[in-house]
Amino acid sequence: MFLKSLSHMRKSVSFRIAVWYSILFPLSTMLVMGVFYFLLASNENHKDRQILHAKLDEFTSQYAEGGLKTLERAIRRDRGHDQRVSIFIRIAGPDNVTRFLSVPKSEKLEDYKYLEHPGVRPRWMDLVTGIGHPTEAISAPLPDGNFLQVGRSVKYRAILLDRFRELFVGVMIPVILLAFAGGAFLSHRALSPLRGLIDMVRFIIDTGKMHNRVPENLTGDELEELITLFNAMLEQIETLIDSMRASLDNAAHDLRTPIARLRSVVEVALQSDQGVEGLREALMDCAEESERILIMVNTLMDISEAESGVMKLHLEEVKLSYLFEDVSQLYDYVAEDKNITVTTQCPPELTLQADYNRMSQVLANLVDNALKYSQPGGSVHLSAQNAGEEIAISVEDTGEGIPAEEIPRIWDRLYRVDKSRTRRGLGLGLSLVKAIVQAHGGSIEVQSTPGEGSRFTVRLSPAGPHPAGESLTPYLATK
Repeated sequence: MFLKSLSHMRKSVSFRIAVWYSILFPLSTMLVMGVFYFLLASNENHKDRQILHAKLDEFTSQYAEGGLKTLERAIRRDRGHDQRVSIFIRIAGPDNVTRFLSVPKSEKLEDYKYLEHPGVRPRWMDLVTGIGHPTEAISAPLPDGNFLQVGRSVKYRAILLDRFRELFVGVMIPVILLAFAGGAFLSHRALSPLRGLIDMVRFIIDTGKMHNRVPENLTGDELEELITLFNAMLEQIETLIDSMRASLDNAAHDLRTPIARLRSVVEVALQSDQGVEGLREALMDCAEESERILIMVNTLMDISEAESGVMKLHLEEVKLSYLFEDVSQLYDYVAEDKNITVTTQCPPELTLQADYNRMSQVLANLVDNALKYSQPGGSVHLSAQNAGEEIAISVEDTGEGIPAEEIPRIWDRLYRVDKSRTRRGLGLGLSLVKAIVQAHGGSIEVQSTPGEGSRFTVRLSPAGPHPAGESLTPYLATK
């Protein structure tokens, strides 16, 4: 169990971030300390060389002015002023034999015999190691043929750098520990929204409930944006699921009626002795109910094709005045029967590129709805006009109107404002209208006031949506 938990922890993003943080932060610290070490070593080296050059110039000048005695007095004076001076001064002849030697009090003269060995004669700057401790030395010729040599031990510089390295090692251990702890804390805090997201997804998978939302931390970063988008996605999914459930309920209700009638007609026909005429009438009833089901299925397929962008349109130049005339004539008898006046207003020259049959379906469904929800004595008015770069086609009625809270849902499949379903219809007309209009690259909107009527406006581009496609066999789907 422990090994499983350890393996899971090793695979977590928080652990990996903590590890990377504990690696990168110490590496960055090491880089900074390394640069500081290099600068410190360079500065100490440069300072020592400046001291040696200054002493060499000073002692060379004094030797040239008064010889060895003047140089000895200057050296004694120099050491008397600063007992910590760690410089050795040596005068040697052309044969490298020491003529004069002054060393720091803490060092032994015997150690400097090494400088008389052949091959150990620094001409400019050298690191002498045979003295017993590393020493930097420089030399310069004197007027009498001898040469002056000045050197300084680098052990103090080495001690300083050694202490710095010890301090660096001592600091790096807590730095690594703090880096890992800080990385773990920061990664845990930064990824807490993701853990909330994971918990929510797991809850949805386990329970199937989508009403909960991930808590949003007002951090303003990308994770907050992700959480906000995820909650919005859940909202949309929940809305779609509710809509699908309502659509399925409505479809089941609307399909159950014609199917029940089919079964009833068949059962009555089988149990009766009405002869050929009775059976013929029963078959006609069955065909009528089958046609109702077929219209619903075909309309649903058309809506799906249009919404998925695969509906084929036979584009041609459509004269809107002819289209209005055909649709109004189609509903003349219905309007006359309900004592409703249907009028049209369209400039004769107004045309657009569209599928004539599909646009007939759009207008037919809008007019059918207007007649269905208008009371006797009302009116339905069809109009078209240029609206800038668009053509606006409107269907206006004096019917019942649509409640404001219902308007966003009237485009849903199988949704009907008439909850009692006392009026004929499938609840697919407006869904089909919107799908066809969008397939033509247009839009549709509605303004409605309960008790006063509604106005549906279709906006289309005169040039049409795209090149002409294959023609479809038309049919008229009504609500």
